[in-house]
Amino acid sequence: MNIEEVRAYALSLPGVTEDQPFGDDIITFRVEGKIFMCLWMGGGRYDMKDGVTRFACKLTPERNEELREQYEAIQPAYHWNKRHWSDVYYEQLEPELVTGWIKESYQLIVSKLPKTLRSKYQ
Repeated sequence: MNIEEVRAYALSLPGVTEDQPFGDDIITFRVEGKIFMCLWMGGGRYDMKDGVTRFACKLTPERNEELREQYEAIQPAYHWNKRHWSDVYYEQLEPELVTGWIKESYQLIVSKLPKTLRSKYQ
C-alpha cells in the first residue's frame, strides 16, 4: 500500500475524520474525536528511520506484543505509549494485513465509546 491508499482506507471507515494537531507532517484519524491512527507524511521532526513511511495505530498491549514478534515492520510507536501503540511500516507489508490492523485499531476505539455513540457504529 502507498500513503494515499492508507489514507483513503482510514477515511472510508464510518465516522472517521482527519486533522493535523501535531504539525504538517502528521495526519491523525479519529472516530468521535478519539485518535485511532496517526499517519506520518514524511520529513519534519518525526523522520526517525531515513524516510521510511509508517503510521502509528492503537491496539491492545497483547496484540502489539504478538505483532511485534511476528513482523519486523511493526515496532513500538515513537512518541506514543509503547504498550498501546505500534508503528506500522506499511509499505513493507501485505495490504490485507495493513487494512486489517487499521480496522482493528478503529474497532478498539469504537468499543471504548459510550454506549450511545458506540451503537452508531455497530
